[in-house]
Amino acid sequence: MVSVLQKVLGDPNQKALKKLYPIVDETNDLEAETQELTDEQLKAKTEEFRSRLTGKEDLEDIMPEAFAVVREAARRILKQRHYDVQLIGGMVLNQGQIAEMKTGEGKTLVATLAVYANALEGKGVHVVTVNDYLARRDPVWMSPIYHALGLSIGCLQHDASYMYDPEITEAPNGMEYLRAVSRSEAYAADITYGTNNEFGFDYLRDNMKFRLEDMVQRGHFYAIVDEVDSILIDEA
Repeated sequence: MVSVLQKVLGDPNQKALKKLYPIVDETNDLEAETQELTDEQLKAKTEEFRSRLTGKEDLEDIMPEAFAVVREAARRILKQRHYDVQLIGGMVLNQGQIAEMKTGEGKTLVATLAVYANALEGKGVHVVTVNDYLARRDPVWMSPIYHALGLSIGCLQHDASYMYDPEITEAPNGMEYLRAVSRSEAYAADITYGTNNEFGFDYLRDNMKFRLEDMVQRGHFYAIVDEVDSILIDEA
């Protein structure tokens, strides 16, 4: 019965994907032009996008350009280029939907697209992971992209908070490039990584504070949840 309905009505997933293909084409058309930019010109794109977002344009208008900039930064710094299917994954995440990806398909790299695009609003992006190890590892892996584009990155751990700092090279194993900061400083970053427990309990603690200046979180604008089935179902 289901297969008959799909033949008549079509696969809804395929219909949704077809709407994204033109954006992929636009992003690809910008690739050669973006590759000609110097590192400083590439970084300056962030302020340009932010300026345009305060005007009449919205995130959908600048998405192909923003994705092209992230792709180029990843290519230069990590030697990894987002494939077309990964661009689609970033668009799906940007829409607030679930993108199912198998291990090894590059979901950490995919997330950089939607994270960067939404961080342009300046309201803070939260990347929610399942444990402290990933909350520490992923920003160290991906922060060189964001840092090269002029964004700040915070990291929450159970007993400490950090900011990504490429000058911190002498540190215990696993803590390189992380500079200790206050909780509120980590939340004030453009992008903040942490576990669902840390975000959740910080929210609860903030609700028990009597003064705004004692609160560490600054509102909730956009979040990407890694292993969403585990966090929202298994551990709910």
